[in-house]
Amino acid sequence: MELLVSILAGQLDLPAWGYVVVALALTHITIVSVTIFLHRHQSHNAVTLHPLVSHFFRFWIWLTTGIVTKQWVAIHRKHHAKCETEDDPHSPQTQGLRRILWQGREVYQIAARQKSILHKYGNGTPDDWLERNLYSRYSVIGILMMLSIDVVLFGAVGLTIFAVQMLWIPFWAAGVVNGIGHFWGYRNFETPDASRNIFPWGILIGGEELHNNHHAYASSARLSNKWWELDIGWFYIRMLSLLRLTRVIKIAPTVKLVAGKQLIDIDTVRAVVCNRFHIMSLYGRMVVRPVINDECQRANEYFRNLYLSISKLLSREDLKPADAESQQVKEVLAHNQTIETVYRLKQQLKELWQNSSSQQASRIQRLQAWCQEAEQTGIVALQEFATYLRGYTLKSAM
Repeated sequence: MELLVSILAGQLDLPAWGYVVVALALTHITIVSVTIFLHRHQSHNAVTLHPLVSHFFRFWIWLTTGIVTKQWVAIHRKHHAKCETEDDPHSPQTQGLRRILWQGREVYQIAARQKSILHKYGNGTPDDWLERNLYSRYSVIGILMMLSIDVVLFGAVGLTIFAVQMLWIPFWAAGVVNGIGHFWGYRNFETPDASRNIFPWGILIGGEELHNNHHAYASSARLSNKWWELDIGWFYIRMLSLLRLTRVIKIAPTVKLVAGKQLIDIDTVRAVVCNRFHIMSLYGRMVVRPVINDECQRANEYFRNLYLSISKLLSREDLKPADAESQQVKEVLAHNQTIETVYRLKQQLKELWQNSSSQQASRIQRLQAWCQEAEQTGIVALQEFATYLRGYTLKSAM
């Protein structure tokens, strides 16, 4: 009886707030391990890690989640390759938000059992003795060890702490990021998927809530883009970098605008292509919206309502219009020459990066021709946007 009382009491006697702090600290280490090791290091090779740091993260993930590195990486890579299609392992656009949000773990496990996914998308993940004989083979042992540690240290309260640990990644990563991150939130970039940034959850999700930013620049070690966006994972990467325990391989390119620049050169093209999702977002804000608003002022009630109803379809890259909506777009384009010009030039601009086989010299000529045509349309918003593109050039990445 005394032994049972001792076990239930635990080795550490903390106030109530102390147990909360412990639970949050343990889950925070887990989410940092996931975002730095599994996501930015293993899945996208955006950073390299010192072997000791890499193995600590791998051990901690095994201990607190039972996740097998190859499975997680393969599923995530396939998500990027097949995003928002029927082959996407976890898209709320095809499987429903409720299923991904509340059954994210089950959806993950279904994909993890498909050996074809692991074979095609799981290359380059750890394959040492520990991985083959412990981490991958006996993933449940890590979880049982964590349960034992929690109970020994915290007694009966340790069961609650353990439950929080076990639910943390399935809910926040598999549910919130994969679910809400493709359903609600704001977009900095017009990517051809439904990814969103869901602010502000930076400390709880390690920066993974900046999901639209990530889909725009998947191989970037830094997920934040705006000055006010918090990527706590990037903060830890920088701290590890100062200690020479990690090295940043790549971050999203940044651009600068050169006032008065008229000559379109290779730097202009590279900046436009590298920042194509940002360009599409800007086109929607700087061209499509002002033109739609201006045309609404001149239209009768029928066409004014029609223009407003298709405004998102003309701006957003991830929307899949229904047949009725497609007919509305065709009707507007046939009726309004200004909107037709704006839509046509948007499609032409996208061809600049969609045709990856184009030589750089050809791309320069095509962008120059695009800007000249935009300037000759007489549409003020297009003229201003062409001037904006001419001043585009890349900054140094680091």
